[in-house]
Order: sequence, then structure tokens, then C-alpha cells
Amino acid sequence: MSTSTGHSLIDRLRSIVGHAGLLNSPSDLLVYECDGFTIEKNKPDVVVFPTSTDDIARIVQACNEFQVPFLPRGAGTSLAGGCLPVGGGVMIALTRMKRILEVNIRDRYAVVEPGVVNLWLSNHLKPFGFHFAPDPSSQGACTIGGNTATNSGGPHTLKYGVTVNHVLGLEFVLPDGRVVQTGGPVEDNPGYDLTGVIVGSEGTFGIASKIWVRISRNPEAYRTLLGIFETVDDATNTISDIIGAGIIPGALEMLDRLILQAVEAAFHFGFPLDAGAALIMEVDGLDAGLDTDAERIAAIAIRNNAREVRRAKSEADRALLWKCRKQAFGAVGRLAPSYCTQDGVVPRLPHILRVIQKISDKYQVRVANVFHAGDGNIHPILLFDERDPGQVKRVLQAGHDILDECIACGGSVTGEHGIGVEKINFMPKLFNPEDLAMMQRLRSVFNPDGRCSPLKMLPTAGACIEPSKAGRRASL
Repeated sequence: MSTSTGHSLIDRLRSIVGHAGLLNSPSDLLVYECDGFTIEKNKPDVVVFPTSTDDIARIVQACNEFQVPFLPRGAGTSLAGGCLPVGGGVMIALTRMKRILEVNIRDRYAVVEPGVVNLWLSNHLKPFGFHFAPDPSSQGACTIGGNTATNSGGPHTLKYGVTVNHVLGLEFVLPDGRVVQTGGPVEDNPGYDLTGVIVGSEGTFGIASKIWVRISRNPEAYRTLLGIFETVDDATNTISDIIGAGIIPGALEMLDRLILQAVEAAFHFGFPLDAGAALIMEVDGLDAGLDTDAERIAAIAIRNNAREVRRAKSEADRALLWKCRKQAFGAVGRLAPSYCTQDGVVPRLPHILRVIQKISDKYQVRVANVFHAGDGNIHPILLFDERDPGQVKRVLQAGHDILDECIACGGSVTGEHGIGVEKINFMPKLFNPEDLAMMQRLRSVFNPDGRCSPLKMLPTAGACIEPSKAGRRASL
């Protein structure tokens, strides 16, 4: 942005959101230079905090008038650079739009603003015996607007589905400033499923200002098991056998030795530090029959050489176990000053875990593994020190090799984190030119000028990103 354009636009934006709703000092902007993918950094020129749909629409209209790029941001927990302001411009931070507008228990939906933290909604619904099923590991921080943008998953989406399965409708500010609504509180709207098209579009189609979400009744009961294994191979074979037996757990999560050491130091659950891996295995539903399912799962684990299988004896035990799992990424700070989390998906786990170990040895990069095992959504965590350029280079190469192997296995490079800026160069490996051209045409319908969240998700001509202010690319 030129200086004159910047001053004029900032004055306009300040008239919309007020002095307290705008940041443009260099020290304030540093907070917004990256999301959870810390390898890429670039500051926006200004950050604004709308508090209504009308604020968002007026901000977008002002950006168009001054021909300045803009992008939405939630809590910044994205792990693929989805919140990175590649060319600067205006960042529209939605964290002050945090109201739960309506809860309809009879019709099983709620209406929320995009800045509502995922866990807040489930906590709000507890007295009614309901919850919001998509539960990313970052649910204590991530927002429902961000979950919608990236189509987030989580441990319990193995059985209950990812975010798109729980979004009924959207109020949406298009990149030209118009406000539209897709879907709504009814279960099945006629016509094209535009809501399904928008969920997972990573902010490239516009900005959600209101979200209708499906709410789910709490299960009557749970059986939560912890399997301890000598090797990762035994744990992954157990996962395959559970799914192969036709059992659909409410959740099935794996943690390897490095992660176990980190979470045990943080939470003192009682994980054995010499174990190769642990599995959290949970079944839920009607109380009658759960003991049988739990016994079948335990027997499968024992057949695959589980050292022991424990059952949570109380709700407090279960809550602590899930706390360890969901805060595992925070505990990683005990292992290294920096980390990069990948998000591949594979049909079967044993092979990819062996390959990850080989890649770890090849590049001399420690890799911790914690992931949604039941649906093959792996999250290898590459440990390094960002201050050492050599380590950064090796981490990027290792991450590239892991995702390449996911594609070779017939999988994908993302299950829930999105493409963002990190994985753009993988898109031509996943899709042929005709598919990518159709995606570009679809984005152009919503975002013809490319001003909303530019240089995200799709490669530009020549299947690579044009040089920008952003520094390193994880795909290099």
C-alpha cells in the first residue's frame, strides 16, 4: 500500500470500527505476522476488529474502493499459513464477534458468530445435554469461523463427521461487500449445496459473519481405554484391526514415545516413558452393549502385543486422558523451541509410520507423532530450532518427503489443516490441470478480483506461487 492510500484507507476503516477497533503500529502488527505455521511470516498493513456483519461489509467495500487485498483471521491456530497476509493489506480479525446468538434444542441447531471459540459452544450446551461434535485438538482456542474455513476435524469426527457435516448454513460477506445467506436452520435446503462449497474454502470465497451449526445430543455413556504398546507397529496394526473388525469407535488416537514423554512431564497422567506408543480408544452411545465393544477392542489390542490395556475408571480419569491428548501440541514446547506439524491422510498407517522414521533418520530431524488414527489423519510433528537456517531447511525437506509419500500411498496432503500457503505446490500432484482450472473458475465466481485471501490454496500459472513478501515456502 502506498503511504497516501494507506492513510486514507486507515481513516476510513477507523470511521467504521473506531479507534479501539484498529491496529497499525509495527509492534502491534507483529502479533499477526503468522499463524500456527511459524515458518512463514509477513505483517499485515493494518488489523481491524469488526463487531457486526455490517462492519465486515463496509470494511470489504472500503478495501475494494482502494484496491487493497484483505483476508479474515480467527484465533490464528491455523497450521498451514491460512492466516498469512501474503502481500500485506488489511487483516479482518473476527475475534470480537463472539456471541452465541441462538440455541434451539428442539430443532437441534445453534447460531453463532465466527469468533465463538469451539469449546465455548459445547460448554454452553452442557446444561441441555448437547454438544458441538467437531472437536479439534485446539478447541479451547480455535474459533468456529476458522473451523468452517478449513473444514476442521478432531478426535471424535471419526464417528461423527468433520465440520462440514455440522454446518447447516452461513451468513456470508462476499468479496465485493454484498451479504448473502446460504442454507439455514432446516435440515435439507433445495438447490445447490452452496454451504458445502464454502466450508473448507479457507477464506478465499468471502467471510462468514454468522453460522448455523448442528448440535448433537451427548452420548448416554462412554468406555475409554488406553492401550500401551512396545512399538508403533503394534499400535498401528491394532488400529487397522479395530477398523477392519467393523467397530467404529467414537475416537481412536495414537501418541508415540516422544509425545508421551512430553505430556507426562506436563500432566503427570502416569504414561510409561519407555512405551513405544499409546492408543486412546473410546466407544460411546447407549450404555447397553458398550462393555462388549470395549472388550472386543481390548482383545484386539492384546492380540497385537499390547503391554496393558487400562480403562478409565471415572469421568475425571477420562477428562484427564483427553486433556493430555488435546494439549499434546502445547506440551511439545518441552521437546524443542520450534515445531512444524504436518497433516497427511493415508489409507493405512503402518507403512507411513515406518517411512516417517526413515525420513527422520535421513534428515536428522526428530519427529513426534500424535494423530487421528481411525481415519488415517496423521500429524507428524517435526522438531527444530527456527533460529538455525540449516535445521529449517532440513525440516522443510522432511515435511515435503512425508507429504509426497502420503500422495504415493493414495492419500492426501491435508485432512483438516488446509492448504494455506504451505502446500500450494502439492496441488498439481493431487489434481490434474483440468481439475485445478475448474477450482479456479469456481473461486473466480465468488472472488473475481482475487482480492480476498490472495495467493492461497491454488497455484498460479505454472503451478507455483509468484514471489511475494512471504519468506520461505514449506513446499520448497
